[in-house]
Amino acid sequence: MSSPAFALILENVLYEKKGPIAYVTINRPKVLNALNAKTISELRTAFENARDDSEVRGVVFTGAGDKSFAAGADISEMANDTPLTAEEKTRSGQALTELIENLGKPVIAAVNGFALGGGCELSMASTIRIAAETAKFGQPEVKIGVMPGYGGTQRLPRLIGKGRALQLILSGAIIDAQEAYRIGLVNEVVPSANLIARVETLLNQIISNAPVGVKYSIEAVNKGLDTSLAEGLLLEASLFAICAGTEDKREGTSAFLAKHAPKFQGH
Repeated sequence: MSSPAFALILENVLYEKKGPIAYVTINRPKVLNALNAKTISELRTAFENARDDSEVRGVVFTGAGDKSFAAGADISEMANDTPLTAEEKTRSGQALTELIENLGKPVIAAVNGFALGGGCELSMASTIRIAAETAKFGQPEVKIGVMPGYGGTQRLPRLIGKGRALQLILSGAIIDAQEAYRIGLVNEVVPSANLIARVETLLNQIISNAPVGVKYSIEAVNKGLDTSLAEGLLLEASLFAICAGTEDKREGTSAFLAKHAPKFQGH
């Protein structure tokens, strides 16, 4: 029996749970979902809730309205930052991206419009990115005298390569969804009207698999990228061994041999 719908009351972020899927929506459409300090804090609250809720198996991450996923930092707030407050806010944003990236559950970014600066960085921290045809991506921070601060200088080259990442970061160029797909920044481009449905379909496909296997696959990829191949293989082997000792592995293998659908419990 599926869980009833649940909503967390926040000012700048919508958090809803429908069955095994949590929906996190940046809700400042009048300012194109710009990211101020309160929004970053509330996003952290929402994702911590999703992480700690055993019923949640995956997250749809998007922006309110049809124009923007998140159009970067709130410039009116940033204009008054000192070096000290700027570093504090950068570290807070980086902590949020690390939380999203290492949630232990798949987070699919449904990029419905502008994903600029911090918005692009939040999408890059997500497990998978699906873009509407109208989506736009960029790291234009150099145009206002700063640089990417929520992990853009680190995740972008890991996703699309050093040369392409530096071109985007140093030029401040904004690219469309098809170019983002061509260079590997997004996984798929779909019509805007189909965006959430496509993300839900993909998430349900992932959710049908063993939760422990999904969790440790994410961990192996994320941690393995920061190590040598030999160290990554050792990590893979140790996580594979953990999976091999779970009830889900016993259920999955026995269901396969008996030719029926497995019923995974997540342990």
